[in-house]
Amino acid sequence: MTVDVMAPRGGVMTDEVGTITGELTLEPKVETDGTVRLRVQYKGAEEWYTVTGAQIKVPDPADATAVDRAARHLLDRFSH
Repeated sequence: MTVDVMAPRGGVMTDEVGTITGELTLEPKVETDGTVRLRVQYKGAEEWYTVTGAQIKVPDPADATAVDRAARHLLDRFSH
């Protein structure tokens, strides 16, 4: 699940390259330990970056409902 957005005022802070701005694509990714992290890329680019501080740990990564809820929460934080 990805969402295209215009970066909010001040941009989106990433762990790898600092702040990015402009037209972006957001994507939540689930890690094997149950951490759902939000990634971002410039719209249409190949490189993905980790959004600083945008992660939620779910108790059971096999619980699709919990993972989906965490992913949607992260996307909502940055897409409004």
